[in-house]
Amino acid sequence: MKALLKKENGYGNMELVDIDEPIINSDQVKIKVAYSGICGSDIHSYKGEYKNIRPPIVLGHEFSGVVVEVGSNVEGIKVGDRVTSETTFYVCGVCDYCKSGDYNLCPYRKGIGTQVNGSFAEYVTVRKESVHVLPDSIDLLSASLTEPLACAAHATLEKTNIELGDIVLIFGPGPIGLLTAQIVKARGAYVILAGLTKDKDRFKVALELGIDKTVDIQQENLEDIVKELTNGYGVDKVFECSGSIKAVNSGLSLLRKKGTIIQVGLFAKSFNELDLEKIIQKEICYIGSRSQKPSSWKLALYLLETGKVNTKAIISDIYSLDDWAKGFEKVMNGEGLKIVLKP
Repeated sequence: MKALLKKENGYGNMELVDIDEPIINSDQVKIKVAYSGICGSDIHSYKGEYKNIRPPIVLGHEFSGVVVEVGSNVEGIKVGDRVTSETTFYVCGVCDYCKSGDYNLCPYRKGIGTQVNGSFAEYVTVRKESVHVLPDSIDLLSASLTEPLACAAHATLEKTNIELGDIVLIFGPGPIGLLTAQIVKARGAYVILAGLTKDKDRFKVALELGIDKTVDIQQENLEDIVKELTNGYGVDKVFECSGSIKAVNSGLSLLRKKGTIIQVGLFAKSFNELDLEKIIQKEICYIGSRSQKPSSWKLALYLLETGKVNTKAIISDIYSLDDWAKGFEKVMNGEGLKIVLKP
């Protein structure tokens, strides 16, 4: 089968190759991939910035597909089912984090597309516990973004609580930012989405999705806008979805006292200059949100099934697996919005 392989560490070192189809064991499910989204972490992996991957490995972890084979111990899933899958391939099951359902924090966790072969391929193998059969109302293209939606659901609905009437500032109008904005809006908050001049097409999509206010921070004064909307107090919550330390420090300045900032975006480097004085003097709560866990997926599928979030609206391009380089280049150039590969 065709598969997009990260052959070794470092910048690039990726190639579309022909490898054997995966063989499942009794507790696994084999899925023919329909669509697989390019994630920001895939770009970090391509650039050699993401240290968690174990090359040689097939990248990709956001996907939907159709079941083609099930193990003998698998129940409730059958050949022909339309599905999506969590990224967890293995957890120890005995640590405190596993016992509490926080699989994303298990120190022995292995994920598809990072430690085991992922979904930038014709077929992918997953553990039975990770598979979610799709309701009839959710199409395969929309479902391919269940994983980033689960990440956004984890950040907005599990790591904090959005109150009716909150004024929320979100940095980064990329896929995660737009999914986060939709959830926050659905909870009854007023949403300010901040980005750069190059994000004008993304701002258009945001406004079409019902986001209240978009701000080009290169052309507009975000501080003045926030002061006016909050009577000088600052926003109630900030979601940093861009992975920019400048955005973090701006968010700390624009938060009201006792406000909350949730860090969702990944940074290119581990150590950054952070305005700790703001955190102390304003009694700010700074929360990290890592990936997602099983409960996040239930929330994500509920949001999709009830129409509270539209994932298909943020997909700008679909490329064949043969044209993967065009998709990666477009993401790295900041063009389009969400890029999806179709094996």
